[in-house]
Amino acid sequence: MTLDSLRETFFAECEDLIESLTENLELVASHEWDAETINAIFRAVHSIKGSAGAFGFTDLVDFAHHYETTLDLIRSDKLDISNDVLRLIIRCSDNLAELVEGSRVEGSPVPEATKDLTAELIQLSGGPDAAGSPEDEFVFTPVAALPIEISLEPVEGFDITLAPQPSLYLSGHDPLRLISGLDKLGALTPECIVDAVPTLDDFNFDESYLRWKLKLRGAEDEDAVRDVFQFVDGHCTLEITPVLAEPANEPHDAPVEPVAAKPEELQTVAPQPRAQPAKSSPPTQKAAQSTLRVDPERVDRLINSVGELIINHAVIDRNLKESGLVSNSEITTALDDYGTLAREIQEGVMAIRAQPVKSLFQRMGRVVREAGEATGKKVTFVTEGEATEIDKTMLERLADPLTHMLRNAVDHGIEAPARRQETGKPETGTVRLSAAHRSGHVVIEIIDDGAGLNRERLMQKAIEKGIITADAKLSEGEVYALLFAPGFSTAESVTNLSGRGVGMDVVKTAITSLGGKVGITSSPGQGSAFTISLPLTLAVLDGMIVEVGAETMVLPLSSIVETIRPAASDIQEVTPGEWVLSVRGTFVPVVNLNALMGLEQTDDDHTNRVFVLIDANDATIAVSVDAIQDQRQVVIKSLKGNYGAITGIAAATILGDGNIALIIDPEALSGLAASQRAAQSQHSLEPQF
Repeated sequence: MTLDSLRETFFAECEDLIESLTENLELVASHEWDAETINAIFRAVHSIKGSAGAFGFTDLVDFAHHYETTLDLIRSDKLDISNDVLRLIIRCSDNLAELVEGSRVEGSPVPEATKDLTAELIQLSGGPDAAGSPEDEFVFTPVAALPIEISLEPVEGFDITLAPQPSLYLSGHDPLRLISGLDKLGALTPECIVDAVPTLDDFNFDESYLRWKLKLRGAEDEDAVRDVFQFVDGHCTLEITPVLAEPANEPHDAPVEPVAAKPEELQTVAPQPRAQPAKSSPPTQKAAQSTLRVDPERVDRLINSVGELIINHAVIDRNLKESGLVSNSEITTALDDYGTLAREIQEGVMAIRAQPVKSLFQRMGRVVREAGEATGKKVTFVTEGEATEIDKTMLERLADPLTHMLRNAVDHGIEAPARRQETGKPETGTVRLSAAHRSGHVVIEIIDDGAGLNRERLMQKAIEKGIITADAKLSEGEVYALLFAPGFSTAESVTNLSGRGVGMDVVKTAITSLGGKVGITSSPGQGSAFTISLPLTLAVLDGMIVEVGAETMVLPLSSIVETIRPAASDIQEVTPGEWVLSVRGTFVPVVNLNALMGLEQTDDDHTNRVFVLIDANDATIAVSVDAIQDQRQVVIKSLKGNYGAITGIAAATILGDGNIALIIDPEALSGLAASQRAAQSQHSLEPQF
């Protein structure tokens, strides 16, 4: 195993540990904790520190050491969890996560809050010397140099056999620290068994050869002995045998002879649960889950292969239909089975890439807390639907948009505590982040109970920046959509969080690039809600197959409102080349897909054409096409890597006849049509000579 692969394993394990840390801190914050909750928090920080030390991440080790010291005081009932202490350990959890992320890139700056938080931890734990320094824990000292006292009188104690597994070292643990921990419990006699160490030619650096037999005398509590090994449970073979009496007939300065241990003598003994304090409920043990880490590129290649399988099924199906075979033939039945199996394989492969949004939501909790501290506002962060699964690629690309939106929710949405009290609200605001599956999509909502959006102020700012004209008549949805215009901001001054006019336009671009859309609703004085709707995956698409001239194209089904074949009287030309469609008393602008894509058009008055109403950019447009073929699920093929970006085109697919069909980007199509209409209007206003 290379150093790079070990580092990747370290960071993957840190993600799991930080997730566990965050979960248990949430239990503490909601007053649903017990002693095992604190132990779990302590173990997570301790494990991160131990592993980080193996890679030389000194800043991370140092901070985790002071954090761990404070947690140790809490779990030993020497420090109560007051509101201030709870706030501190939650902030430290956020900072620890940032330090882990920063450790991925060499030379990354240490988070600004680290120094201040470290000082608070030292002050809380009673000074820098309260628990030693982290460097002391990682200095290697030969076992023979340990200060060992051998009692000359018969005492009670334990015989301990310790056989580390390779994973113990890979996770940053050191047998020396375990032996040192035992030495504090009583008189210790260590015997290192080295006869299993092979010659240099046969030596495997990924194996573990050393074993220890440890005679501990004077320790009265077996639980205390097992506590020494609680962080290496599962990483070693351990046997603890109580000894009622041990005659003291050996001189304390007698040399210790190594005793060979047979492999069958080493048995795995499950650690016994500790007795919980009276105030705590017995902890529940989670069943061990087996996980397999797979390179994402391998999964992507598998997804592509499954996509080709589905395309191949469509080709065979088309050829059979053209051959005139009857529908009840054995070949047709077998083909149906083939299609069903291909779909099941596709769903299974997609499930491999699907991950719950829990890890992302936990990161967003840190964003909200930081924004609250930066603005001086009190905010409670609530999450719902953390188990909702979404494609891993989407999960990664959602981090930045959600960060922008949550910061805006705190900065612009939630009022200052004094202002909230004046309006009869609790001084602590609430920001809610939820996720759910609805109608084949993933819907993510960000809801705050703040002041809501001020329609008049949005209009005024848009007019000042030249985004709209002073006489513009906009619906409520169109006014709210101004937030996504480039350079738009309602902030009176530039702060660390907002005011530069960047952010929400980036959010819109990021969401649409994922094939999704974002909507806004707001109630003055009650708050605002931002709703993001995303497809379940980026690999397949439910689409409508349409004919445009001699070409076949695909319109995403998620953006289609309805299809219409109107009467001639419902189509009107308002300016040369610009048409509108009357739909139940409302006029919808017509987008001529043939003209827009430079394709041949059979007629100019649209009388024999079909219109597909599409919801794009918070407005409805009527896309004019020659005919509608079918509605089906298509496999998405990227154009950027194979050809290049094309305005108005999101991707491509391969149909059952082997032909390539372009997949339309509704948002880009709407913007492109609006630009052409603006250019035509400007041209019509210019004087003609």
